[in-house]
Amino acid sequence: MNEQRRAEIKEYVRQRYGAIATKDASACCGPAGPPAGLIEVALPSSSAPTVSTPLGCGNPTAIASLRAGEVVLDLGSGPGLDCLLAARRVGPTGRVIGVDMTPEMLELAREGARRAGATNVEFRQGDIEALPVDDASVDVIISNCVINLAPDKEAVLREAFRALRPGGRLCVSDIVALEPLGDELRDDLAQWSGCISGALEQGDYRRRLQAAGFADISFKQLGGAPAGCSGPVPIASMDIVARRPK
Repeated sequence: MNEQRRAEIKEYVRQRYGAIATKDASACCGPAGPPAGLIEVALPSSSAPTVSTPLGCGNPTAIASLRAGEVVLDLGSGPGLDCLLAARRVGPTGRVIGVDMTPEMLELAREGARRAGATNVEFRQGDIEALPVDDASVDVIISNCVINLAPDKEAVLREAFRALRPGGRLCVSDIVALEPLGDELRDDLAQWSGCISGALEQGDYRRRLQAAGFADISFKQLGGAPAGCSGPVPIASMDIVARRPK
């Protein structure tokens, strides 16, 4: 895939998720956009709940086994729900960084964190293919149905490996293709932003993780396609766990 095509995919995805954030479109996975399925999350630091929109295909904070004091990085943090859940688990001695390329999503996330009084969370605008974080600076990376949206997954996984401390872990939920995708489907921008065209097959996903340097790789299928996800090929939600070797 050439650079022009990658830029075209990113811009299409950015516009789609900007529209989701402003209630002008529905999400590809999870509830049908911000007006529906709102979840209230109250953090210990605040008696007032924050309302955040769940977008995703799993629960990466659950599989990450987060511990107090850890630094967590969320790739494609969207409206910030997973970051707030992670903040509660790592506590006041820990820290959570959300990275997203969509200004409208960042606005939602920052407002949610403010309302929750979550002082151990920050949101940075950036590209998950070129993360705005230092080398070996985080303990855990999470992501919820976002890596499939990136046109350059090798760059995403290399950046994730770079950002993790030795021994750090990658714990993501993502859409995985159960059959090969043809070139015509790969070229469909609507299906790409709908979490279909960018999905990798499990074997390909594993090979790319290994090429980036990850070890102890595991996949667990959660079921079929999440609510709101449908397309011309079978897909499934999977939890994917890997580790940067010490």
